[in-house]
Amino acid sequence: MPNYIEPIERLIGQFTRLPGVGSKTAQRYALTVLSMSKEDALAFADAIAEAKSKVKVCSVCGNYTDTDPCRICRTRDRSTICVVQEAKDVLAVERLGEYKGVYHVLGGVLNPLKGVGRDDIRLAELFRRLTGEVKEVILATDTSAEGEATATYIARFVKQYGVKVTRLAQGISIGSELQYADEVTLSRAFANRKEV
Repeated sequence: MPNYIEPIERLIGQFTRLPGVGSKTAQRYALTVLSMSKEDALAFADAIAEAKSKVKVCSVCGNYTDTDPCRICRTRDRSTICVVQEAKDVLAVERLGEYKGVYHVLGGVLNPLKGVGRDDIRLAELFRRLTGEVKEVILATDTSAEGEATATYIARFVKQYGVKVTRLAQGISIGSELQYADEVTLSRAFANRKEV
């Protein structure tokens, strides 16, 4: 990679901090920003700053929101909770336009090898939500070993409350991430979920 002047190198460095962005992609992004008009570049920077200052985490479900609680928690059927790993997974399910319940964002999965235990993800917050109005918990964690272990742990605990526990089925391959599933596959997985 060529050596650029310090401000460009710094911009490239910032882009490489994004997931999935290597040095060549970061270089392309940086040069694209530099080719923008000053107004467009400032609007881009302003959008980042505004998102950082206005977007927060919903105190109920853990999803990104600009109001607390979020619109989904305020307006949707609270008898069904769909448990996902990350906020980006909520967007994947919402693209379907079929699910009418609420969500719970764990903020990760159990992973003892990386030091992620029960207290490091939003399990306690989920278990506090298991009131009499909750009839079903849908486990929509990734199908990785860690996602499956987390789903199993949650299922065992939730069943003690007499709440139905289902897991997304058919169409989501082992080891895949929910966010990359297409709408048809994800829709089929929801429709064919199995009781755990």
